[in-house]
Amino acid sequence: MRAVAFATANSALFWCRGWSWAVDGVCESFCNVMTAAAEAAPAAAAAQPGSSSPASLDSPPYSGAALEAHVQRSWSYFRSLGSPKWHVAPMVDQSELPFRMLCRAHGAEAAYTPMLHSRLFLEQQKYRDEHFSTCPGDRPLFVQFCANDPHTFVAAAEIVQEHADYIDLNLGCPQRIAKRGNYGAFLMDDTQLIEQLVLAAATRLRTPVSCKIRLFPDVSKTIEYARMLQAAGCSLLAVHGRLRECKDNSAVRADWDGIAAVRAAVQIPVLANGDVQCMADAQRLMAHTKADGVLSAEPLLSDPALFSSSRQPEATITPLESFQLCREYLELVAAHPSHC
Repeated sequence: MRAVAFATANSALFWCRGWSWAVDGVCESFCNVMTAAAEAAPAAAAAQPGSSSPASLDSPPYSGAALEAHVQRSWSYFRSLGSPKWHVAPMVDQSELPFRMLCRAHGAEAAYTPMLHSRLFLEQQKYRDEHFSTCPGDRPLFVQFCANDPHTFVAAAEIVQEHADYIDLNLGCPQRIAKRGNYGAFLMDDTQLIEQLVLAAATRLRTPVSCKIRLFPDVSKTIEYARMLQAAGCSLLAVHGRLRECKDNSAVRADWDGIAAVRAAVQIPVLANGDVQCMADAQRLMAHTKADGVLSAEPLLSDPALFSSSRQPEATITPLESFQLCREYLELVAAHPSHC
């Protein structure tokens, strides 16, 4: 028993010192698991009947008065959720339920699930059981999928939409597995397919659709891209202020001006992502971009209380706080043992 406790404490201490070191390794392990599925032909996933409502006459793509109505609905919905500002970004194998709940207990107002592979989620109960979990306190919740087939994306989303506040389409993953599987940021080479994905989801799902994107090198192309997503039915847009080619976030500063350009170009709610290391960064990012909220990813792994209102904005985590957060996290793991 003592040996088990010692091992658990050591694991917790490694977490206290920061999980950001593990992100690349975690992503690689995820890549190994997903390679076989990603290399399978997407067309092999047959469309399955859904339970969603049929498309109305006021369906995307929107323009004119219909676009204005879509924007109003998007804002009304966002406000009904409390207009959350501080968001836990999607992180493969990291933004799981106990971690989301820990961040929520310390200032985070909304959270994303880890990215889910739409075809695997649709086809495999075991995959669903292992990779998706939630609880009543886990709201507002963005359930994020990677996808390259509209029918598969919608059918997978239909399974979980009652547990989600947004169904999110991952258009920002820059890793090798995304290139091999033709999803994430590599769909930026086929914006027509992206439009079809968003149109299908916005038309057939009851839960609003959101998208998480990266920037194009040309800001005008990024603006055109964002406006296309809005017209296709996207109700909320999260913008990571880096290019697809940037796989190491620590190597290149996020382009806050690029995010600001998107915020100014579209009318739906926009979240900003990039270089949020503390609450002061989050506040500066919102002020600079005029975004409606911000996301943080790796920094939350080192400091799940990053969004805490009880700290000074420039403050960073202390050793005592790390220990206390470790204890809280282990308690949450024990409370949700099948979800870790």
